Amino acid sequence: MGITRADVRTEVEAGRWTRRGRHTVQIGTGELSDEAKLWVAVWESGSGAVLDGVSALIAGGLTGFTMRVIDIAIPDRNRRHRLPGVRLHRRRQIGPMLTGGIPRVRLEEAALRGAQWAVSDRQAFLILCLAVQQQLVDPARLWEVRTTLTPHRRRSLLLVALRDICDGAQALSELDFAALARARGLPEPSRQVVRHLPNGRVYLDVRWDHLGLVVEIDGGHHVLALKPVDDAVRQNEVVLTGDTVLRIPVLGLRLQPDTFLDQVERGITMLSRRVSPPREWHAPGWPA
Repeated sequence: MGITRADVRTEVEAGRWTRRGRHTVQIGTGELSDEAKLWVAVWESGSGAVLDGVSALIAGGLTGFTMRVIDIAIPDRNRRHRLPGVRLHRRRQIGPMLTGGIPRVRLEEAALRGAQWAVSDRQAFLILCLAVQQQLVDPARLWEVRTTLTPHRRRSLLLVALRDICDGAQALSELDFAALARARGLPEPSRQVVRHLPNGRVYLDVRWDHLGLVVEIDGGHHVLALKPVDDAVRQNEVVLTGDTVLRIPVLGLRLQPDTFLDQVERGITMLSRRVSPPREWHAPGWPA
């Protein structure tokens, strides 16, 4: 661009520009934007460095997630340079990359690795859900690349979560709920109950018919597009017919099964009392 090293040196020494590493000069002196920090991490980490994990997803448009560290993948034979706030991952093969904008790995692989590197199971599930919900990754493609998951303590849990998020086997989530409810000793409900409502025929996942208690198990597809609107219309119609409806995101069965089963148990207890009012209670020693 016609700017010599001497020109750069002059601007930096005059305090008008700022050095941000061996290869990066900021035109100005203010705070770097988040995008600029990603560029600096790629340029300064070493030859062949690209964004990976959540950092790649954010460069691809992910919102609703705070990035606390920048994840960089770099070929393991290349010279690397450690930077504050940057986490380096040496890789034998970087794999397919996206070069439009900041260099980054393909987003399906980035989502999987971001989930592996998350600080908790809850955060791992959040990363996968956001990537699918915001349509940054294709659920079918995400399911296909699950085989690239490396050995990790969270690997088995992530495979279960991927099945749910990608909606590969929605019916299995209902079987999982049935097994949990049975282990609690809860009464057996009816499943896939057909109801004819003003907006058409619907199938309720689980229903205790004598109590009017419905439990809907929401798979990963329930967060996409207009599905939440359809779910709200459906639930409102069911409630207006007199039923009580509890909703359980299928990931809730993985993260907080006891919390949701406690709510179901409380619902059964509460509605049982309404259906069969308890006998009048008398203090000890009083005539019954």
